Amino acid sequence: MGLTYHFTFKAPANKTAAELETFLRGVEKEAQALGFKPTLMLNVNFDTTERKQFSRRLTTGWPVEDERLKGANLPDDSRVWHHNASEGTCRMPPSKGVVLVVTDDHGSETIFGFFQFPEAVRDTHRKVVAETGLKGCWAFQDHVKSPDKRYREIVKRFKDAGYLVEELDEYKPK
Repeated sequence: MGLTYHFTFKAPANKTAAELETFLRGVEKEAQALGFKPTLMLNVNFDTTERKQFSRRLTTGWPVEDERLKGANLPDDSRVWHHNASEGTCRMPPSKGVVLVVTDDHGSETIFGFFQFPEAVRDTHRKVVAETGLKGCWAFQDHVKSPDKRYREIVKRFKDAGYLVEELDEYKPK
């Protein structure tokens, strides 16, 4: 177990990948000034088998919970991850990503950025079973298990830009 610092970001659907990349390039400069190295900027469409497999290294997908997922016949491929038919949950893989990878002093990588996800979960007959609720918005959620204040400074950049939706810092005293 242990303490965790959670954060969720969203950007409007009308933001382009190039606009988000420009924002993240500024965050990257600050991360480098804070001592994160190396850093890596990615702007990618997950449109091939290899890229879809690579996306699993960047995210666990967007969580979807819906009663209609219980017992649903979903495709057993890269269009849906971790379907739990008894619980009515699954995770949607991203279709696009604009992300910044930062590496701390111990070699641990952390991802910050934005992904676009399909708007609906579809069954094997392509019928809509559930919606992601994102309506085309770019979204991201992750956590770090570190009290390092530098992570909070990076998240503050997202907050100042209006992208921070939720933040839970279990390291802060109550």
